[in-house]
Amino acid sequence: MRFPRSSGILLHPTSLPGRYGIGELGLEAYSFVDALQQARQTLWQVLPLGPTGYGDSPYQSFSAFAGNTLLISLDLLVKEGLLTGEELEGAPAFAEDRVDFGGVIEFKNAQLERAYRCFKQSGSEHLRRAFEVFQSYAAAWLDDYGLFRAIKNHQDGKVWSEWDKELALRDNAAMKSAREELADEIEAQEFYQFLFFRQWAALKKYANQKGVSIVGDIPIFVSYDSADVWTHPQLFKLDKHGKPVVVAGVPPDYFSATGQLWGNPIYDWERMRQDGFSWWTERVSASFELMDILRIDHFRGFAAAWEIPAGHETAEHGKWVKVPGRELFSTLRKELGGNLPIIAENLGLITPDVESLRREFGFPGMRILQFGFSSDAENKFLPHNYEHEDVAYTGTHDNDTTVGWFNAEEGAGSTRTAAQIEKERAYSLKYLATDGREIHWDFIRAVFASVADIAIIPLQDVLGLGTEARMNLPASTSGNWDWRFRKGDLKSSMLARLAELSETYGRNMPAKTEAKDETGDAAMG
Repeated sequence: MRFPRSSGILLHPTSLPGRYGIGELGLEAYSFVDALQQARQTLWQVLPLGPTGYGDSPYQSFSAFAGNTLLISLDLLVKEGLLTGEELEGAPAFAEDRVDFGGVIEFKNAQLERAYRCFKQSGSEHLRRAFEVFQSYAAAWLDDYGLFRAIKNHQDGKVWSEWDKELALRDNAAMKSAREELADEIEAQEFYQFLFFRQWAALKKYANQKGVSIVGDIPIFVSYDSADVWTHPQLFKLDKHGKPVVVAGVPPDYFSATGQLWGNPIYDWERMRQDGFSWWTERVSASFELMDILRIDHFRGFAAAWEIPAGHETAEHGKWVKVPGRELFSTLRKELGGNLPIIAENLGLITPDVESLRREFGFPGMRILQFGFSSDAENKFLPHNYEHEDVAYTGTHDNDTTVGWFNAEEGAGSTRTAAQIEKERAYSLKYLATDGREIHWDFIRAVFASVADIAIIPLQDVLGLGTEARMNLPASTSGNWDWRFRKGDLKSSMLARLAELSETYGRNMPAKTEAKDETGDAAMG
């Protein structure tokens, strides 16, 4: 579908400022929405909002349906009487510009448990009713997720396939016993989800009222260590012991000479076809209740997936296996409505069948300006080659910041040689007619001026930050996802400059997507 000419900012909520070590869905999130409005931006793009597992990555979640409870605002819980200000006075002195995930998890989980105990002892009747409505509304995934997390906690955090055999394979008697023995912990996990969805629904409603639409993110694959795989093993290519036969990744690319070995299990698409893609329909439907627009990560995987034999140490020796993406999206269109507001991440090795699938369903693709200077004027990532239905970015969460890209060195963050880096730097200066002193604003202006319907800028580029603010380095396993901006970093002068560019290039029109809060508010209190 075509979107109105607009622009926005890419910022994951974990990167918001705040005193509890990680961004939250409280005051700073609302202040960021206000900043977007002041800057005449109508889109806020976030990364996946699920509970993070391996490597603290939003793309390796314990559930495709649950929310990340680390984002729950503790200050809002104080306002609701579930915590006291005194209890939070002893919070550790967390760094302002980085997330210490280990310390944050320990601290916040303790506070959430306190909030649950307070709810059990003295929660208001209104809150109890709202929780019960949420439990009923989300039961299709919440019942199994609560049990999954409760068992995982009592199995010392082990991957589900390493649990006691009866629990790993979901023996009926073992499941019944676990539900009885862990009833309190299961309810606690469900309560934490209630708090997340309640706070997110309120924030999204506020954003929509301010003319800001939320662009969400669906990773194509789910984590092996997730409630989804544990609950629905028949939907994945697993052996009789529940271990993956093949895993996901991509062949050698811009970021890694040995490819990217993600390790996610691969879907058994034939089984999914047999039940009418019901799991996908439920997943996408649930995502649209949280988001106005969905970006589907690794869209090319709906045409063919790179399957790597389990146990391989790199992604070099996989093979492409076809996927019934056309049938899937036809089903989604039939079940969820005609023109789905979806953006397709069509980066990497894109073959004609991928583009044919994307265009058939009217999903706009992505153009990344940083990739535009590697060849010549025919490069599809250069603004003069964009099309109206494109979504243009200076860079994404996987790229270096624009300043970092411009000042890059060989062997740091990509497979580019020193000669390639210098060639791209020189071409960018020539193309943008600049001396490079404000290369980040040159990039922003270029994507704003393009014909692309949507332009999205990572906040790091608005702030003009270097590689130290990079969010993720693909194919690496540490040091990612922890960047935060500090209170006061986003200056009014920056917002005014964004507003001027939006007005100059006709990107300040109000977003047309309406808030979908009727069901959400009822279910989330």
